[in-house]
Amino acid sequence: MNPWCPYRFPPLMAAQLGALAAAEPGSAQASAADGFRQGMDLGYGEGYASGESAGKQAGFDAGLAAGREQGRREAMQQVLAQFDGAARPLDAATAAMERCRVDYQSALREDVINLVAKVARQVIRCELTLKPAQILDLVEETLAALPPRAGEVEILLNSEEYQRIRELAPERASRWALRPDSTLAQGECRIRSADSDIDAGCEQRLGACVERLREQLSADSALPLPAGDD
Repeated sequence: MNPWCPYRFPPLMAAQLGALAAAEPGSAQASAADGFRQGMDLGYGEGYASGESAGKQAGFDAGLAAGREQGRREAMQQVLAQFDGAARPLDAATAAMERCRVDYQSALREDVINLVAKVARQVIRCELTLKPAQILDLVEETLAALPPRAGEVEILLNSEEYQRIRELAPERASRWALRPDSTLAQGECRIRSADSDIDAGCEQRLGACVERLREQLSADSALPLPAGDD
């Protein structure tokens, strides 16, 4: 017996194309070219449509994101503007309260200074009434702080204090060239020489002390307040 092998039928499309090519060679090539062109056109159309759809979706997404960001910024600006408008009266009230606080502290500081000065004047007046010769201590203290002076030095005193010093402390009064001066208030005196005229009274000394006290209180008020306990 002869050996055998299975027979495979060619594909129908290949068979048809082969038959067509065998029958009409030019027509087969034209049909293949038309099919290729149709396939290209179809693929291009589908690709274009797919790309257009994807581009539209990407553009929509990008526009949506940009719109949301712009809307967020505009909303934030509006909120900040509204907040500034609402906070402006509060800022003005805070500034007014701060001015009131500063004015109150300043007035309180001046009241304290004036009270101290008033009490000090009363004490000085009482001391000079009891011991009028104490004003000569101021004279001696002032002259000790100054360079030596040539010639006579006159001490001008209030007229009443001049008389009382001569009566109550004649030994000290005799050491100085005392002169009464009705224009001077009690506790005031002037040291006069050929080349100078110095105020050695109580008021200018008290004024210097009050000024130092004012500076000290002003410096203390400028310090930050201590934090309170939580």
